[in-house]
Amino acid sequence: MSEAKRSEPQVRSDHEAQEDGEELLLSPAGDAAAEAGDGDGDGEIDGKRGRRRSMTMSRKEIARELRRQRAFGIVDPELEETVREIEASRPRSRADCANGPRPCMFIACKHHLYLDVNPETGSIKINFPDLEPWELKDTCALDVAERGGITLEEVGEIMNLTRERIRQVEVRGLLKLKMASPSPDELGADLLKMKALTDNDN
Repeated sequence: MSEAKRSEPQVRSDHEAQEDGEELLLSPAGDAAAEAGDGDGDGEIDGKRGRRRSMTMSRKEIARELRRQRAFGIVDPELEETVREIEASRPRSRADCANGPRPCMFIACKHHLYLDVNPETGSIKINFPDLEPWELKDTCALDVAERGGITLEEVGEIMNLTRERIRQVEVRGLLKLKMASPSPDELGADLLKMKALTDNDN
């Protein structure tokens, strides 16, 4: 290997580092600042203005970080008590939270737009790694649904996804609904069978 290539710093993706068992430090604000600091001052991130891709943390990664914090005594008992108090005041139904303060601070709610939890793996996907929950314009998916029809661009902005990805999700959801519901031909055949049975009974 040439001397010039040996002296170049090696840039590795998070995936490559995880495969080698390296610990990743997750610092969304620092990452955003590092990516945005390209010197031209227009705030371009990942080739797009003001948009940063979501970040996923595995359940193992979260558990490892929690164990590390407990081992070093970083977990504050007062903080844990505060979390318990907040959890006790958390709304339990839509009626409880519909008129609640916005932005919603209960990110553990399955309708909150700040993060998503994969039910199969337990991994957490942070949709807006460069923002804090109180900085989001919309925080509740139910509030967005109550507002009514919005464009794909607006949905993409709310969920930090591209218009094309939202269109793909829409098509997939409509296909699942279509597969789950009977076709008009099947409904017609069922009605004819029922009519034939009632005619035979008479």
